Amino acid sequence: MSPADLERREVFYSGRVQGVGFRYTTRRIAANFAVTGYVRNLTDGRVQLVVEGAHPELDCFLARLAAEMDRHISGDELRTSVATGEFDRFEIRL
Repeated sequence: MSPADLERREVFYSGRVQGVGFRYTTRRIAANFAVTGYVRNLTDGRVQLVVEGAHPELDCFLARLAAEMDRHISGDELRTSVATGEFDRFEIRL
């Protein structure tokens, strides 16, 4: 797969998304998909997810995350751009 086939998605989740295992659940789910990037808590109470991968893989990953954490999410803001290739794994950042 060429870099042109990859996409970057940045999602800001709001709701009761901190203190409920959101980051650890995200990392666990990401391990089952061909994605790279990170998830972290923000000081305003939201969670930021930056993830890169093929379009279908990202769709499946985000759908699985939403299905598992839906009860905690009251809103999300999605930004899509070209993948940078800067990540070599998926991790939790502080």
